[in-house]
Amino acid sequence: MEQTGQNLMEKALQERVKELNCWYGIAQLAERNVHSMEGFLKSLVNFLPRSWQHAEVARARIDFQEASYAGDDFQWTPWRQSAQILVGNDVLGNVTIVYLEERPPTDEGPFLKEERALLDGIAQRIGEFAVRLMAQQELQENNKQLLLERKALKEANAALRIVLSNIEEEKMRIYENMRQNIDKVIMPILHALAPAVAKSKQTYLDILRANLEELTSPFTHRLVNRFHALTPTEANICNLIRNGLRTKEIAELRGVSSATINRHREHIRKKLNIANRKVNLTTYLQSQQAVDEAGQRNGMQ
Repeated sequence: MEQTGQNLMEKALQERVKELNCWYGIAQLAERNVHSMEGFLKSLVNFLPRSWQHAEVARARIDFQEASYAGDDFQWTPWRQSAQILVGNDVLGNVTIVYLEERPPTDEGPFLKEERALLDGIAQRIGEFAVRLMAQQELQENNKQLLLERKALKEANAALRIVLSNIEEEKMRIYENMRQNIDKVIMPILHALAPAVAKSKQTYLDILRANLEELTSPFTHRLVNRFHALTPTEANICNLIRNGLRTKEIAELRGVSSATINRHREHIRKKLNIANRKVNLTTYLQSQQAVDEAGQRNGMQ
């Protein structure tokens, strides 16, 4: 009697050792097939039977999603137990152990209650492996998509820089063509007309000449680029001030009152950040021109 009890304990211990070996083996198979659900399940169906009490007649089958994986010589028999594979709340398959031959009944047909717990745990482990693999694949797809989008954005930025560069070059060509046409065609005509224009109409000729000069003035162009808050009118007035014209003269050229020009001067000083400084506006604008010309010379060297 004592020998029989000892045999039962040894047998139970052997079963527990097989369970521990089963979990260790599953961990190894998962590590070897870390990127392949198919490889993991194919390896698993031939590994699982050795962990059951009657391993010599045990066979395994795993159905997952639309694929089935069966061990060698697997066939359906009345002696089987199954567990559902869950991913979240969704049943994605089953893992099944069968005996090819009848064996003495125990807790669940010929299967032990410990084998039921082991099978449920294996089904859970398969579900966890599937979740991890799906998350890994989704992350890889997201990274791939992110790289594609980053590449597309980089290419778009490069194309945009080229377009902007071309636009800027075209603007410079248009400006240069306009300047040359004014200097070489229109200005000589105005100079030729000047002696023939009545003295009473000379002011209009001066206004026309001044406005044409303002259109082609590099100073005005650079001033607007540097101080974006300046309006075109204020930039033109800056150009006239830089050339030494007084408030009354500018007012007569533009056909407005001296008070209007004075208001423009106040706005200009504020936008140039010299409103509260003892700085002569004419001197300041001339110094800015000198700085621009020096920078332009350095850029050409």
